[in-house]
Amino acid sequence: MGVMDYKDDGLSTEMPIKNELSATEEGTMTHGHNTSLQRDLKARHITMIAIGGAIGTGLIIGTGSALAKAGPASILISYSVVGFVVYLVMCGLGEMASWLPLPSGFTGYATRFVDPAMGFAIGYTYWFKYIIVTPNQLTAGALVIQYWIDAERVNPGVWITVFLVCIVCINYFGVKFFGEFEFWLSSFKVIVILGLILLSFILMLGGGPDKDRKGFRYWKEPGAFNTYIDDGAAGRFYAFWATMVSATFAYLGTELVGVTVGEAQNPRKTIPRAIKLTFYRIVVFYVVSVLLVGTLVPYNSDELIFASKQSNSAAASPFVVAIVLAKIPVLPHILNACILLFVFSAANSDLYIATRTIYGLAKEGKAPALLARTDKRGVPVIALGLCSAIACLAYMNVSSDSKTVFGYFVDLVTIFGLLTWVSLLVTHIYFVRARKAQRVPESDLAYKAPFGVIGSYGALAFCILICFTKSYDVFTYNEEWGHFNYKKFITAYLGIPLYLILIFGYKFTTGSKSVNPHEADLWTGKEEIDREEQEFLAWKAAHEEQHAGANWFYRKFVSWLF
Repeated sequence: MGVMDYKDDGLSTEMPIKNELSATEEGTMTHGHNTSLQRDLKARHITMIAIGGAIGTGLIIGTGSALAKAGPASILISYSVVGFVVYLVMCGLGEMASWLPLPSGFTGYATRFVDPAMGFAIGYTYWFKYIIVTPNQLTAGALVIQYWIDAERVNPGVWITVFLVCIVCINYFGVKFFGEFEFWLSSFKVIVILGLILLSFILMLGGGPDKDRKGFRYWKEPGAFNTYIDDGAAGRFYAFWATMVSATFAYLGTELVGVTVGEAQNPRKTIPRAIKLTFYRIVVFYVVSVLLVGTLVPYNSDELIFASKQSNSAAASPFVVAIVLAKIPVLPHILNACILLFVFSAANSDLYIATRTIYGLAKEGKAPALLARTDKRGVPVIALGLCSAIACLAYMNVSSDSKTVFGYFVDLVTIFGLLTWVSLLVTHIYFVRARKAQRVPESDLAYKAPFGVIGSYGALAFCILICFTKSYDVFTYNEEWGHFNYKKFITAYLGIPLYLILIFGYKFTTGSKSVNPHEADLWTGKEEIDREEQEFLAWKAAHEEQHAGANWFYRKFVSWLF
């Protein structure tokens, strides 16, 4: 028996919740131990975690190398196209999550609607992604600090240790503390990004110290498109397609809101709202910022070429290059401090996602049952301990010899993220098939994907195309690696055979079969969620009546943004 504790402004109501699972999700759980998460993430936590997951170093830093390689028009097109694909992924996820918010997240939907083998594969590929990216973020934090303090003065392992201890503590203190911390950190991210967009707009119009009104000058000279591998139209297309990887990497993490459904208050409303607003955030934070930075920095700038060779520090950001070109002093140091907070927030949420993903697998019997045990606060402490131990891989980067080796593992993150999107889109397609087969009317849905199953099919085709072509340049001649870069090829595409091995290995071992649309489990646990929703809405109505005056300003002027 879990306990949901709604607390806000001194008013609290405890509501007993029985955690029901389908037979598949019950797995091999050992009874007698607490294995329940608590719904302590409020609407503002969910929406800001969704924003925080979408804003990271991929946008602030990764656009630099993409701009240098392909030019401003190429990155504008690629970020817009991939952004729309991400929106379609989120719409499909929102339709499933609002129908049945499962604590096991992605894995639960794939297990119920597609095949238990698909649930097994998506769970572990998503977990692999985050146990790889978490230590990478810790390393990035240490590299950012090297902008001020050289590695010879203070060993990077010191900063890695400090960051690791901090994020483990934040995750250990419970999801309520985690949600509050990420809310304020993500709010800060929003302010920084909006500030950068405003600054970029001012600089474009000549408001900087250099008084240079740039406009779209750099789109004419050196041009809107750069060339890569070849000359002419073919070279421009190669350069454009190469930026698809940068755009995909920048958007990875947007789907993490699906992991929070098991700990969200009133998920039927908060999850769809967070996903609906994703479209506007993609347009503002990504498309507008990429458009503006492309007007401020020419792709052949010496500063940009130098920055694209740097590590995860302010020096690598095209926004900093724009500030340097505009001759604004001190600001690069301030932006570097902001990037440090961005990296810390990313490491914090990455550890949270890794923990909740392996917890969800354990709840389904696809990982040791021990990992599904939680303490009285609903924190899966054993799963947290395992993921924290794996995060110690970050110490590999203290040795310069290991940086190259570990860098190849980072290349796996993009393919694992793409395979997650592929799995989510397939799951949504099967969910729609099951819903139609069982004659569930669209009017019963709390949220309907605006482009329906057609949007999921289109996004699925595009994601598969990127999966197979994302590192096409490993087959081309380069002075550094010759005619074939086998190391990059292995790390770029290893995720695909691993994903297929997980699916067919599970099917062979367990004999699982694809779920028949007429037999897909759309209902187990739904009645409980419906009852829980009604109880929450009743509590909220009483609370808002009691605190109507105090909450008026927030509802009127702030809540629409967050």
